[in-house]
Amino acid sequence: MAKPCYGDESPIAALATASGESALALIRCSGTGCVELLSKVFSRPAKLRSAGGNTIVHGWIRRGGESIDEVLIFVYRPPRSYTGEEGADISCHGGTATARALMDVLRAAGFRDSLPGEFSFRAFINGKLDLTRLESVMELVQAKTGEGRRRALGRLSGRLREEIAALRGLLLEILAEAELYLDYDETELSLPGDAGSLPGREKAEGALERLRNLAGTWGRERLYQEGALAVIAGRPNAGKSSLFNALLGEDRSIVTEIPGTTRDWIEAAVSIGGIPLRLTDTAGLRGAGEPEPDRVERIGVQRSRELLEQADLVLYLIDGSRGFQDDDEAFLAKPASRNTPLLLLWNKADIAPLPDPPPGGRAFLSLSAKTGQGLAGLCEAVAGALEGGAGGENGGSASRNGAALGNRRQKELVDRAAAALEEALNLADRGEALELIAPSLREALDALGEITGEVSTAEILETIFSKFCVGK
Repeated sequence: MAKPCYGDESPIAALATASGESALALIRCSGTGCVELLSKVFSRPAKLRSAGGNTIVHGWIRRGGESIDEVLIFVYRPPRSYTGEEGADISCHGGTATARALMDVLRAAGFRDSLPGEFSFRAFINGKLDLTRLESVMELVQAKTGEGRRRALGRLSGRLREEIAALRGLLLEILAEAELYLDYDETELSLPGDAGSLPGREKAEGALERLRNLAGTWGRERLYQEGALAVIAGRPNAGKSSLFNALLGEDRSIVTEIPGTTRDWIEAAVSIGGIPLRLTDTAGLRGAGEPEPDRVERIGVQRSRELLEQADLVLYLIDGSRGFQDDDEAFLAKPASRNTPLLLLWNKADIAPLPDPPPGGRAFLSLSAKTGQGLAGLCEAVAGALEGGAGGENGGSASRNGAALGNRRQKELVDRAAAALEEALNLADRGEALELIAPSLREALDALGEITGEVSTAEILETIFSKFCVGK
């Protein structure tokens, strides 16, 4: 049997819902003749074959004389379907055994299992969606927070596609002007005096600025997609585990008055300000004047220090009842290997309010992990610190129409387009001939075309769609 590939038109089927016990499951089918194939295993074949697009037919899936399940079949006719071709969705009873039995019936009827992302691939090939919108579909599937979902929906609505199309239009105008001058002798047509050796220079400079701004959106978008690692650190008994539990809204870490209770780091997922966080409670960082920790706690402290090196944000707790210690000063004075945002938290403010002025004139957030005092302000500060760090990437401001990049592939291609356009402007500044400038303009155009899929190869497309879910 030939190996299935993304470019064929075979009828395909896949379970589109998660495998396991559930009220309902959905099996998706697509491909030329798929309704006819389904009719061969359906209790009402004539009704199914004659069904119009966007209609529902009720009946039973059968294997020989055996009824497998009672189902609803949603029928789609081209081009008004997700893939742009003939399709059907089978709504059946949930449960692993039922879905598996139905898939076995479909395979016997002539369907093959879909490849990862093959339904979306067919939608792209048939002109239903461009790559930016298709990739946003997977963002929606993988969204960890409501804010991540909202941002993915912006790309699904076409904002990014529109911005890329506008930028490509600008570059096409510039390239067309350049090629016009290439077709004429200097004695027949001369460039404007302020254009250097590049016609449409002002448009090129404007396009470069927009590309840089668009590239700058990825830092913040990545934050809402991939999340961040926030590490709670501080001396023993500063209240780290209490804060960890308070932010989670449940008792996950053990809290006692005994120093060194937390001997290893504990991690949990939490959403703060719409940002998915890996929140980590760590072993207390003992000072030089305190008793030597035992071997287990010593390993925990070492792991805590390693996590601090990986953190996207550090929440450093001060035990307000003991005040600001020399060991706290030593931690803050130690140079970090990278520029990690840090929030200073004055804990136990319910029994030991933050002094005025604060120690060392530093900016502290006053809170009580025990009572919840100040936690709302802390959440705002956490989101602000992470957004501020992410928003600084490339120094980009907001792009037009709220367009933002959705993945690393898009970011790399926008960077490539910007670099090519910048090279074209540099060549023009040096007075180079248009014959040398035009290829850089074409390279910028091609990079933007790869983002939407207007410029692509089979290898690129297979790499993209192979990362999608089976059934999507």
